[in-house]
Amino acid sequence: MNIIEKYASLVKFSHTVFALPFALVGYVYALRSTGTPFEWLLLVEVVLCMVFARNAAMGFNRWADRDIDAANPRTAGREIPAGIIKPKAALWFVIVNAALFVAVAAFINPLAGMLSPVALLVLLGYSYTKRFTAWSHIVLGMALAIAPVGAYIAVTGRVAMAPIVLSALVLTWVAGFDILYARADAEFDRAHGLHSIPARWPGWRGHALSIALHLVTVYAVVVFGLFVSLGTLYWVGTAIFIVLLALQHTSRRLAFDWVNGAASVAFAGLAIADLLV
Repeated sequence: MNIIEKYASLVKFSHTVFALPFALVGYVYALRSTGTPFEWLLLVEVVLCMVFARNAAMGFNRWADRDIDAANPRTAGREIPAGIIKPKAALWFVIVNAALFVAVAAFINPLAGMLSPVALLVLLGYSYTKRFTAWSHIVLGMALAIAPVGAYIAVTGRVAMAPIVLSALVLTWVAGFDILYARADAEFDRAHGLHSIPARWPGWRGHALSIALHLVTVYAVVVFGLFVSLGTLYWVGTAIFIVLLALQHTSRRLAFDWVNGAASVAFAGLAIADLLV
C-alpha cells in the first residue's frame, strides 16, 4: 500500500460522495439563480475546499479516537491503531489539509475566508462530542451540512434561504443514518462511557429518532424543490432518494455506505440536471 492509498483509506476518501454532490447542487443553483457565468477555476476551488475540509475532519477524527478505535474490535484494524500511520503523521496531515482549506476559501472571496475557521471548528469539534453528548449525530450532520451553503457562498459571497434548506436536508439525512450506523457500537459505547442515541435509547426509541430526522429530510427535499420551482427530473431524483432512505429503516443487511452514496449521487445528479435544463 503506497502513501496515497494509506491516507485515502485513513479518511475513507470514497465517503466524499456523501456531501460533495450536495455542494455541487448548491454551486449550480447559485450560478442559475444569480446568472453568474460558469468558471472552471471556481468549480475546482469549491471541490478542493470540500476535499481539504473533509480530509482534515476525518483525519482528526481518526487521530482523536485512536485509543478508542484500538479498544474496539470493529475498528482496531484502522490505520492508526494498526500502526500503518503514526499518530504524529496523521496530525500533520490534518494541519496541512486545514491550512489548505482556509487558504483556498480565502482566495475564493472574503466571506468564505472569514467563515472557514468557523467551519473547521464544527468539522474538528465533532470528534469530541460523543464523549459528552448522545446528540453527536446532529453535530456530524452539521459538519456535512456546511457543504451546500459553502458552495453557494463561494459563487455569490452571501447566504440565501434555498441553500439553507438544502443544508437542513443534509443535516437531518446524515444524523438519521448515523444513528442507524451507530447501533453496531451501542454496547461498546455504553461499556466505555461514550455517548450515542443507540447507546442511550436502544431499540425502537433510537430508531424512532432516526425516522423522525428522516421525515424532516423528506420535508426539506420537497420544500427545496417547490421553493426553486424545479421540474420532473428533480422529482424523479427525490423519489429515488426517498425510496433509498426508507430502505435503510427496513433492513439491517443493507450496506449503509452504498445506499447513502447511491441516494446522494442519484438525487444530486438529477437535481443538477433539472437546474441546468
